[in-house]
Amino acid sequence: MSSHDAPDHDAPPRRRTEYADEPGLLDDVADKLKFRDRIERNPALKHAYRVGVGIVGFLVLVAGIIMIPFPGPGWLVVIAGLAILATEFAWAERLLDFTKGKVMAWTRWVMRQRMWVRVLIGLLTALFVYGVVVVVLHLTGVPGWTPSWIPLWH
Repeated sequence: MSSHDAPDHDAPPRRRTEYADEPGLLDDVADKLKFRDRIERNPALKHAYRVGVGIVGFLVLVAGIIMIPFPGPGWLVVIAGLAILATEFAWAERLLDFTKGKVMAWTRWVMRQRMWVRVLIGLLTALFVYGVVVVVLHLTGVPGWTPSWIPLWH
């Protein structure tokens, strides 16, 4: 057994709360500041915190859903919204785990393909994004600040 495998007997034991099994830097900071302990001790604060997390997570999630058909980080924002919600809601954690599993499965599948298939997927994705940009510009109009040398209709 190496020194990395040995348990740290000097470390204080973590108290069992509903957050005890969450890894990560933010959780370590919250533990040191006793942030979650204060929330757990005050029912009104706990309720307000859950409502706040719900509102912020929902707004980020909706923004991501709106951004999905447009070029940009739509899916990344959706996942960020789910991650925010997952800090307080079990249903969001399950949905986040499902989503991460599907994204990882897709990524593994793409990486197993031959190079020409990956290039084709990239080209089709770029073509789709270009099509979305053209449709959006056609529906909303080209912004006036767009330089005239860009080949778009005005």
